[in-house]
Amino acid sequence: MDIFLLLLGFLFVCLGIIGSFLPVLPGPLTSWLGLFLLHFTKIIPTDWTFLGITLAIAVLIWILDYFIPAIGTKKFGGTKYGVYGTTIGLIIGLLSPIPFGMLIGTFLGAFIGELIYDNKDTNRALKASFGAFIGFLASATIKFSIAIVYFVFFIIQFWEFKGDFF
Repeated sequence: MDIFLLLLGFLFVCLGIIGSFLPVLPGPLTSWLGLFLLHFTKIIPTDWTFLGITLAIAVLIWILDYFIPAIGTKKFGGTKYGVYGTTIGLIIGLLSPIPFGMLIGTFLGAFIGELIYDNKDTNRALKASFGAFIGFLASATIKFSIAIVYFVFFIIQFWEFKGDFF
Protein backbone atom coordinates (compact mmCIF):
# COMPACT_ATOMS: atom_id res chain seq x y z
CA MET A 1 0.00 0.00 0.00
CA ASP A 2 2.88 2.37 0.77
CA ILE A 3 4.34 1.93 -2.72
CA PHE A 4 0.93 2.66 -4.23
CA LEU A 5 0.59 5.86 -2.16
CA LEU A 6 4.16 6.84 -3.07
CA LEU A 7 3.51 6.40 -6.79
CA LEU A 8 0.12 8.11 -6.62
CA GLY A 9 1.66 11.00 -4.66
CA PHE A 10 4.43 11.33 -7.24
CA LEU A 11 1.82 11.37 -10.02
CA PHE A 12 -0.09 14.17 -8.28
CA VAL A 13 3.05 16.23 -7.70
CA CYS A 14 3.92 15.91 -11.40
CA LEU A 15 0.33 16.74 -12.41
CA GLY A 16 0.59 19.82 -10.22
CA ILE A 17 3.51 21.06 -12.28
CA ILE A 18 1.53 20.50 -15.48
CA GLY A 19 -1.52 22.07 -13.82
CA SER A 20 0.42 25.28 -13.36
CA PHE A 21 -0.34 26.02 -17.01
CA LEU A 22 -3.70 24.28 -17.43
CA PRO A 23 -6.72 26.24 -16.23
CA VAL A 24 -8.72 23.09 -15.44
CA LEU A 25 -6.19 21.65 -12.99
CA PRO A 26 -5.20 23.63 -9.88
CA GLY A 27 -1.43 23.19 -9.91
CA PRO A 28 -0.33 23.92 -6.33
CA LEU A 29 -3.35 22.17 -4.80
CA THR A 30 -2.71 19.08 -6.92
CA SER A 31 0.95 19.11 -5.90
CA TRP A 32 -0.08 19.47 -2.26
CA LEU A 33 -2.31 16.42 -2.62
CA GLY A 34 0.82 14.52 -3.69
CA LEU A 35 2.59 15.64 -0.49
CA PHE A 36 -0.46 14.64 1.54
CA LEU A 37 -0.48 11.16 0.00
CA LEU A 38 3.21 10.76 0.77
CA HIS A 39 2.53 11.59 4.42
CA PHE A 40 -0.27 9.04 4.45
CA THR A 41 2.25 6.21 4.08
CA LYS A 42 3.31 4.34 7.21
CA ILE A 43 6.95 5.14 6.47
CA ILE A 44 6.90 8.95 6.27
CA PRO A 45 5.98 10.50 9.63
CA THR A 46 2.98 12.79 9.36
CA ASP A 47 3.91 16.41 10.00
CA TRP A 48 0.62 18.27 10.35
CA THR A 49 2.33 21.65 10.72
CA PHE A 50 4.18 21.18 7.43
CA LEU A 51 1.03 19.95 5.69
CA GLY A 52 -1.04 22.82 7.12
CA ILE A 53 1.41 25.52 6.04
CA THR A 54 1.83 24.06 2.55
CA LEU A 55 -1.96 23.71 2.21
CA ALA A 56 -2.48 27.33 3.25
CA ILE A 57 0.04 28.47 0.63
CA ALA A 58 -1.58 26.29 -2.05
CA VAL A 59 -5.06 27.66 -1.26
CA LEU A 60 -3.78 31.24 -1.25
CA ILE A 61 -2.14 30.76 -4.65
CA TRP A 62 -5.31 29.07 -5.96
CA ILE A 63 -7.40 32.08 -4.87
CA LEU A 64 -4.92 34.60 -6.27
CA ASP A 65 -4.92 32.72 -9.58
CA TYR A 66 -8.45 33.99 -10.20
CA PHE A 67 -7.48 37.60 -9.60
CA ILE A 68 -4.00 38.04 -11.13
CA PRO A 69 -4.97 37.78 -14.85
CA ALA A 70 -8.02 39.96 -14.25
CA ILE A 71 -5.88 42.52 -12.44
CA GLY A 72 -3.45 42.51 -15.38
CA THR A 73 -6.28 43.02 -17.83
CA LYS A 74 -7.95 45.75 -15.77
CA LYS A 75 -4.64 47.50 -15.08
CA PHE A 76 -4.15 47.88 -18.82
CA GLY A 77 -7.72 49.08 -19.44
CA GLY A 78 -9.44 45.78 -20.26
CA THR A 79 -12.98 44.60 -19.64
CA LYS A 80 -14.56 41.30 -18.64
CA TYR A 81 -14.69 40.45 -22.36
CA GLY A 82 -10.90 40.51 -22.39
CA VAL A 83 -10.78 38.25 -19.33
CA TYR A 84 -13.19 35.76 -20.92
CA GLY A 85 -11.25 35.94 -24.18
CA THR A 86 -8.04 35.20 -22.30
CA THR A 87 -9.50 32.01 -20.82
CA ILE A 88 -11.03 30.85 -24.11
CA GLY A 89 -7.82 31.64 -26.01
CA LEU A 90 -5.79 29.74 -23.43
CA ILE A 91 -7.93 26.62 -23.81
CA ILE A 92 -7.84 26.80 -27.62
CA GLY A 93 -4.09 27.40 -27.49
CA LEU A 94 -3.63 24.32 -25.31
CA LEU A 95 -5.45 22.16 -27.82
CA SER A 96 -3.66 23.55 -30.85
CA PRO A 97 -0.55 21.94 -32.35
CA ILE A 98 1.12 25.34 -32.61
CA PRO A 99 4.24 25.77 -30.49
CA PHE A 100 3.59 28.20 -27.64
CA GLY A 101 -0.14 27.93 -28.40
CA MET A 102 -1.03 28.83 -24.81
CA LEU A 103 0.79 32.13 -24.99
CA ILE A 104 -0.49 33.03 -28.44
CA GLY A 105 -4.02 31.91 -27.53
CA THR A 106 -4.02 34.00 -24.36
CA PHE A 107 -2.96 37.12 -26.19
CA LEU A 108 -5.27 36.65 -29.19
CA GLY A 109 -8.21 35.63 -26.99
CA ALA A 110 -7.95 38.81 -24.95
CA PHE A 111 -7.52 40.90 -28.09
CA ILE A 112 -10.57 39.36 -29.79
CA GLY A 113 -12.60 39.66 -26.58
CA GLU A 114 -11.80 43.34 -26.34
CA LEU A 115 -12.62 43.86 -30.02
CA ILE A 116 -16.01 42.22 -29.43
CA TYR A 117 -16.60 44.72 -26.64
CA ASP A 118 -15.53 47.72 -28.72
CA ASN A 119 -14.46 46.94 -32.29
CA LYS A 120 -13.41 50.52 -33.03
CA ASP A 121 -10.64 50.92 -30.45
CA THR A 122 -7.90 48.50 -31.48
CA ASN A 123 -5.24 50.34 -29.47
CA ARG A 124 -7.16 49.84 -26.24
CA ALA A 125 -7.83 46.20 -27.18
CA LEU A 126 -4.13 45.66 -27.87
CA LYS A 127 -3.15 47.28 -24.58
CA ALA A 128 -5.70 45.22 -22.62
CA SER A 129 -4.63 41.98 -24.29
CA PHE A 130 -1.03 42.74 -23.36
CA GLY A 131 -2.19 43.18 -19.74
CA ALA A 132 -4.03 39.85 -19.84
CA PHE A 133 -0.92 38.21 -21.25
CA ILE A 134 1.27 39.69 -18.50
CA GLY A 135 -1.27 38.61 -15.87
CA PHE A 136 -1.34 35.08 -17.24
CA LEU A 137 2.46 34.87 -17.24
CA ALA A 138 2.67 36.19 -13.68
CA SER A 139 0.03 33.75 -12.45
CA ALA A 140 1.57 30.77 -14.25
CA THR A 141 5.03 31.65 -12.94
CA ILE A 142 3.81 31.79 -9.34
CA LYS A 143 1.92 28.50 -9.66
CA PHE A 144 4.83 26.80 -11.40
CA SER A 145 7.27 27.98 -8.72
CA ILE A 146 5.13 26.64 -5.89
CA ALA A 147 4.54 23.34 -7.72
CA ILE A 148 8.31 22.92 -8.22
CA VAL A 149 8.95 23.65 -4.54
CA TYR A 150 6.37 21.00 -3.57
CA PHE A 151 8.01 18.57 -6.01
CA VAL A 152 11.37 19.20 -4.31
CA PHE A 153 9.77 18.70 -0.88
CA PHE A 154 8.35 15.40 -2.10
CA ILE A 155 11.72 14.20 -3.40
CA ILE A 156 13.58 15.27 -0.23
CA GLN A 157 11.09 13.53 2.04
CA PHE A 158 11.10 10.40 -0.08
CA TRP A 159 14.89 10.38 -0.31
CA GLU A 160 15.20 10.53 3.46
CA PHE A 161 13.17 7.32 3.86
CA LYS A 162 13.88 5.61 0.51
CA GLY A 163 15.50 2.60 2.17
CA ASP A 164 12.29 1.85 4.07
CA PHE A 165 10.22 1.79 0.87
CA PHE A 166 12.35 -0.72 -1.02
